[in-house]
Amino acid sequence: MLTFLVFFPILAALVIATLPERQERQARAMALAVTVTLLAVSLVAFAMFDRGDEGLQFTERYRWIRAGEAGFDVTYFLGIDGLSLAMVLLTTLLFVVAVLVSWNITLRQKEYFAWLLALETAALGVFTSQDLILFFLFWELELIPMYFLISIWGSGRKEYSAMKFVLFTISGSALMLAGFLVLAFSAEPSTFDMVRLREAGLSDVVLPLPAVFFLIFAGFAVKLPIVPLHTWLPDAHTDAPTAVSVILAGVLLKMGGYGMLRILVGIMPDTAEQYAVWLASIAAISVLYGAFVTLRQRDLKRLIAYSSVSHMGYVLLGIAALGQVGMTGATLQMFSHGLITGLLFVMVGLIYDRAHTRNIDELSGLAHVTPIIATATVMAGLASLGLPAMSGFVAEVTVFLGAAGRFQAATVLGVLGIVLTAGYTLWMVRRVFFGPRDPRWAGLPDVTSWQEQVAIAALLALILAVGLYPAHIVDVIDQGIAPIAARLL
Repeated sequence: MLTFLVFFPILAALVIATLPERQERQARAMALAVTVTLLAVSLVAFAMFDRGDEGLQFTERYRWIRAGEAGFDVTYFLGIDGLSLAMVLLTTLLFVVAVLVSWNITLRQKEYFAWLLALETAALGVFTSQDLILFFLFWELELIPMYFLISIWGSGRKEYSAMKFVLFTISGSALMLAGFLVLAFSAEPSTFDMVRLREAGLSDVVLPLPAVFFLIFAGFAVKLPIVPLHTWLPDAHTDAPTAVSVILAGVLLKMGGYGMLRILVGIMPDTAEQYAVWLASIAAISVLYGAFVTLRQRDLKRLIAYSSVSHMGYVLLGIAALGQVGMTGATLQMFSHGLITGLLFVMVGLIYDRAHTRNIDELSGLAHVTPIIATATVMAGLASLGLPAMSGFVAEVTVFLGAAGRFQAATVLGVLGIVLTAGYTLWMVRRVFFGPRDPRWAGLPDVTSWQEQVAIAALLALILAVGLYPAHIVDVIDQGIAPIAARLL
């Protein structure tokens, strides 16, 4: 099942890329069929998942690279637990949304949808890999489609933003790979297998373990991202097409938090415990810095991008708490943020397609002419600021409950970040939708196509479903977090 889930999209991408020119318009229908199939497979995995089994499920393991008698093997090892499954569900859902909001793409359609499906393979590979080298290969694979999707189908300084994204990620990845290699040699016996690494004893063979920890942390911190490694994110979001912004915020940022939980805390719990206070301090800085900078934004996309920096600070705070409640909250925050920010970027994309501007100072009174867009944006904004009965509230409260017993000051600062979030969200909503009517926008069309309606309805329904009854997803996440938390006792 997992091999199909990971490699079906890239095989479909190859088929789409070789379509004859006269069949180019079929690319979007094929991409939709592929992403819906993958969502269905992930829902089957969710239904079949045994919440009482704390181990990996649906595992596939084969020897891949033999390193000689004195060396060790690299294995093709796929498996999922509750942590992975939550991210797989989020990924397959958001790629369906990405295809739906890309329905009107006309420039080089075959290439566009082929790169989008290749990106899905990379993301799903990261969330299912249980071997460090396999994990790293999928991590790096994501750079290629992202570069082309931004640099060809983006806007503004698209080449600059695409290159900046690649350079930041590669810089962090180089340090992360060095950390992976040293970590494998630090184990007794040496291995890249994540399960065996968790069971093996680690020693300072090549470098001190804290140095290894922060080499790996650097790669994940760039992707999350945390301050001051966040500067690539606003540029990438601003110049990326709508669907790519949805995937970037909803899926790719989560790879950083997932890696911290899976590898740093899961394999190096003692070192994580040693530096937990520093992680919590960085988290609080990211929350507040991201929120304060967001207050100054006038571009809708940059506003949401900087708000993501702030909200990813809550993920790091939950991880730093190093308890089951905090880390469950961090995972739930990643899942919730993917839904909420994905919806926000969809709505900003719809506004830009119609008004051809994202400047808040130029937009006013849109609720009078686009009530559906206004309603969906307001609901997404309220979810982002943590309104009860929505997923953002459940996620943030769980993070705070997990962190409050250990890092009171960081938790208080995190709560202050919620206040700032309410400030910039309500300010944006009032200016864009409920200000005085502007004659320029009198004929602006509202949501009309079924693709846009389905994408908006699906995300709104899940935001409310998780907010009203989070037990279904929390039970799954707990299954993956419990073994990690048990190693910290």
